[in-house]
Amino acid sequence: MHRKEIRSRLGEIGNLLAGELDSRGYWTGELSSSALAVAVALTALHFDDHKKHYEEINKGLSWLAANINDDGSFGDTPESPGNVSTSLLVYAAINLQEGNPVWLEKLKINVSRYLNSQGINVNTRDVAKNILKYYDNDYTFSVPILTMCGLCGIPDKNAFDNIPQLPFELLLLPGRFYRLLNLNVVSYALPALAAVGIVIFRNKKPGVLLRVIRHFSISRALRKLHRMMPESGGYLEAVPLTAFVSLSLINAGYGSTNVVKKGIGFLKRLQREDGSWPVDVDLSTWVTSLSIKSFRSNLNSYILPDNRAKISLHLRSIQNKDVHPFNGTPPGGWGWTSYSGSVPDGDDTPGVILALSMLETREEVRNEVLAGGRWLLGLQNNDGGFPTFSRGWGKLPFDQSCPDLTGHCLLALSLIIGDYKNVITPAGVTGFKRSFNRALKYLEESQHHDGSWLPLWFGNQLTNKQTNPLYGTAKVTAYLRDVLKHNWYNDKIRSRLEKIIGEGAGFIISIRNDNGSWGGAKSIPGSIEETSLAVSALASQEYKGDCLRGLEWIDGVYARKGLITAPIGLYFASLWYDEKLYPVTFYLEALARMLELPEE
Repeated sequence: MHRKEIRSRLGEIGNLLAGELDSRGYWTGELSSSALAVAVALTALHFDDHKKHYEEINKGLSWLAANINDDGSFGDTPESPGNVSTSLLVYAAINLQEGNPVWLEKLKINVSRYLNSQGINVNTRDVAKNILKYYDNDYTFSVPILTMCGLCGIPDKNAFDNIPQLPFELLLLPGRFYRLLNLNVVSYALPALAAVGIVIFRNKKPGVLLRVIRHFSISRALRKLHRMMPESGGYLEAVPLTAFVSLSLINAGYGSTNVVKKGIGFLKRLQREDGSWPVDVDLSTWVTSLSIKSFRSNLNSYILPDNRAKISLHLRSIQNKDVHPFNGTPPGGWGWTSYSGSVPDGDDTPGVILALSMLETREEVRNEVLAGGRWLLGLQNNDGGFPTFSRGWGKLPFDQSCPDLTGHCLLALSLIIGDYKNVITPAGVTGFKRSFNRALKYLEESQHHDGSWLPLWFGNQLTNKQTNPLYGTAKVTAYLRDVLKHNWYNDKIRSRLEKIIGEGAGFIISIRNDNGSWGGAKSIPGSIEETSLAVSALASQEYKGDCLRGLEWIDGVYARKGLITAPIGLYFASLWYDEKLYPVTFYLEALARMLELPEE
C-alpha cells in the first residue's frame, strides 16, 4: 500500500470507529455469543423455575441447535473448533430437559457421539477423570463443570463422589489471607468457590469434624456472597460465573436468597434476541481505551471536542473510589466495564490512564491519573511484574504476573513520570521510577530466548498449547516503542529498552507467513487482529516493507470479507471469545503508526 492509500484507509476505518461511539460517551463493542454461557445460563433458569422461564430456555436450546459444529461439537464461539468442556456442558443442559422433542433428542445424540470420539463416555466416571486431568490443579473451571454435570444426572446419582470439595469455609477468613491459603481456584472465581463448594458439601459425606465446620460456615458464606454481589446481580458481570453460582445455590436449598434472585434476573436481562448469551455483559472500558489509543495523533480529527469531554467525564466517573467489595482492592483503579460488577485490573487501569492523557490536558486529569498510578504501584508483584487483579496470588497462571500487562503498566508509569515529575514529591517520583525499573527488569527476564513474550488473557486456538506469542510480543514491543518517545530516563535505560525491542521485533519477523500475514505463532493462519498487532509493533523504517505487506494482506481480507473477527480473547479460565471492535481498533492503530513514519 502507498502512503496515500494508507491515509485513505485510515479515514475510512477512523470514521467507522467514530461512528460506533455511544451517545453516553463510550464504546461498548460486542462480545461473541458463547455456547458455554448458553448451556450454563439455561440450566440455571431451568433449576430456578423451568415453567416460568420456558420461553428463555427454549430460545437458548434453539440457538444451540442452530450453532452445532458438523462433528457434533460446540466451541466457545460459533466460529471455534469444538472442545470437550463446552460440548459436555451443552450435553448436560439438554439431558436436564424432560420429554425432549425429536430435534432436541437428535442434538443430544450428536453431542454424545462427539464426546465419545474424544474418549468421554457420559455414563461412566471418565467424565470426572478427563475434565480434572485437562485442567490439572486449577479447579476454577473443572469443578463447576463437574458440579453442573452431576446436578444434571451425569454420569449418575453418585457423580459427586468423584468431584473435589471446594473449601468454601476458607472464605470466612479475612481477604488478606486468601493468597496464602494455596487455593485451587483463581482470585476472580471466589463466588464459585463458595456456591459450588456448598452444593458439593450437600451432596458428599465428609468426616464428622469437617461436616460440623462446613455446616456452620454456610450462613456466613452466603452473607459474604451477598456482599460480593454487585447491584447488577452479575458476579464480574459474567454469565458463566453468575449461572454457576445460581444453579449451585438453588440445588443446595438456597434458591430463595437474594443472591439467586438477582443472579437469575441478571441472566434473563442479558439473553440476546436470538436466544444466546455472551460470556460477559461487555468490555466497554477496555474497548473505549483501545479506541482512543488507536487514533493516536489523529484523535482530534475524528472525535469532536464535546465528545472527547464526554468520554473523559465517563472514564473519570467510573474510577473505583472505594475499597472494592469483591476483592478488597483499594481506590484508584479501573475495571473492564462501567457496570457495577467490574473489578479494577492491571490492564484497564493503564489503558484508561493513557486514554485520559490523550483526551484532556495533564492538569485536567492529574488527580485521576495519579490515583491510577498509585493503584498500580500497590498492584505490582515482588517479581516486578504486574498481575491482573490481586498482588501476591501466584499459584495459578491467571493470578501471576504477565508480560503484556506489565508492558502496558510500564508505559503508563513512564507517562506519569514524564508528565508529573514536577508536581509530585521527590519521594513520589522515586517510587514511580523504582516501579518502572522493576517492571523493566521483569520484562527482560520474562522474554524468551527467541525474543517472544507470552500474554495472559489472549491466545490462539490453533497454536501449540493454544498460546499466542505474537499477541504478547507485539503488545510489549509496541508499548516499549512508545516508552522510547519519552525523555525522562538515561541512556542506559534507553539501551536496555532498545535491546529487548529489537529481540521482540526479530521474533515477530521470524513467524511471518509467506503471504505477509501473522497468526498467533509460526505457520498459523493470519487474522486481521494479529497482523495489525504485528504491524504496530514493527512500524519503523527498518521493517517498513514487512509492515506494508501486512497491510496489503489485511486490505485484501477487508475487501473480500470485511472486518471479520477471530476468537483470540480468553476469559474465565480457558473460555474463548471474539470482540467486534478488536479488528477495528487494532487495524486503525497499525495504519496510524505507519503514517507516523517520515515520508521518503
